Order: sequence, then structure tokens, then C-alpha cells
Amino acid sequence: MSPTATVTRVGELLREWRSRRRRSQLDLATEAGVSARHLSFLETGRSQPSREMLLTLAEHLEVPLREQNALLLAAGYAPLFTETPLDNDEMRPVRRALKAILTGHEPYPAIIVDRQWEMVAANQPAQALLRDGVSEELLAPPANALRITLHPKGLAPHILNFGEWSAHLITRLHRQALLSQDPALVALEAELLSYPGVEPSHGVAEPADMLFVPLEFRRSSDGAELSMLSTLATFGTALDITLEELSIESFFPANEATEDYLRGN
Repeated sequence: MSPTATVTRVGELLREWRSRRRRSQLDLATEAGVSARHLSFLETGRSQPSREMLLTLAEHLEVPLREQNALLLAAGYAPLFTETPLDNDEMRPVRRALKAILTGHEPYPAIIVDRQWEMVAANQPAQALLRDGVSEELLAPPANALRITLHPKGLAPHILNFGEWSAHLITRLHRQALLSQDPALVALEAELLSYPGVEPSHGVAEPADMLFVPLEFRRSSDGAELSMLSTLATFGTALDITLEELSIESFFPANEATEDYLRGN
């Protein structure tokens, strides 16, 4: 790629990320400590961004580490962030930490997923829920947490507020797909919306608006009705792509009956 094409390409990517974040050139330039004119020159390809400037802009635009590497490559720089497989020896401390988080959340369910919602790990209470009436084909690796939840052969028939819960999950997924522009997430959203009874997104919700939608669930094994709230936590200070893209979904009892049931099973 020629130097001119490189500058033009990285400028286009910067403009795309700024548009996704709904930021004006003036707002971003002020936060990054540069002039709006200079930012305009970077976006149009009239100026070549330094490596440090790219990383500064990416930080203010909350660009994921994987996409920061893409920005660096587009500008002709070497990637900065590594992507270490979770089963590598050097990730042993991470695996121990993840196991401690899952075990520490018991007797409540918790799972760990990657950026495309494929399940990485689950604690014992979560595994018990997943084994209760879910088709084995959905549980075969790589098992997708959203597919397991919303598929008619998964948890869907046991979710009492399926319309509300499915809209909550689709809204969350829709927001993630918009922010990341990951084609796999766009395809996953389209697939999930094709399932019977799945409600479409109710708009791009902010994270605080997605915390308190309850999951009302009836166990197929004993008919127990559970009400749970969930939170999603990420590793915000991670410097490795694998770790940054992991999320921990933790479920908490929404009433005393659910708490008593979970603590007694």
C-alpha cells in the first residue's frame, strides 16, 4: 500500500470510529489535546498521524484493542497488543483468577463468554441450569450463551418473561454490534431474531439501563420458579486482546424464594 493510501485509510477508520461514538471533531480534538483542524487533516488524509496520536485518539474513542491494532496497521505501524490463547502457560494466572471469580459467586450462577458470546467457562450452578432441558447440540462447543438462551431447544421454553428478556438481550447485542461493527455479531443478531417469540431491540440502551431486567425462569426438573438479575463485567484495564474480550455474566436472586432455592441446591 502506498504512503498516500495508508494515510487515507487510517483517516477513514478514525472518522468511522468517531461517527460510531457520535462525537464531533471539536469534542474529540479538545479531549485529545489537538486542534480540530489537525484532527480534520488526519481524517481526510492530509496529515499522517503519529503512533502516539493514534493511540491517544483510540483511547478517547474507546476503540477495542483488536481494532486499535487495525488502526496501527492501517497507518503503517506494528500492532501493539497481543492476543494470547487462554490455554497458554502464561495465561495460567488469568485462568486461576477466572476460576476464583466463578467459584466465589456460588451458589449463584455465573458464566464467562468471549466477545461473540461463546462460552468459555461456567460455575456449577450455571452448568446445572444449562443441563436442565437444553438440547445437547446447543451445548456442544463452541456453545453460544445467547443461542442457548433464546433457541426454542434451549432455555426459551422455560423463560416466563421471554418477550421482555429476549428484547433485553437483543438490545444489549445490538449495542455491542453497533459499537464494534463485528460482522459475526451482526449475523448472530439476525439469527436470534429469526427464533420464535424473540423481540427486537428497543433501541441502543446505555449500560446502566440494562442492569435491572429480571430473568423469570421455571426449572423443567422440579418446576421451581426463579427470579434473577444479571450483571455483565469486563476487564477494562486489560492489555491483552483475549482478556479484554472476556465478559463475566453473574446472576443474583431477585427475591427471597430464589435465594433460598439457590442456597439449598
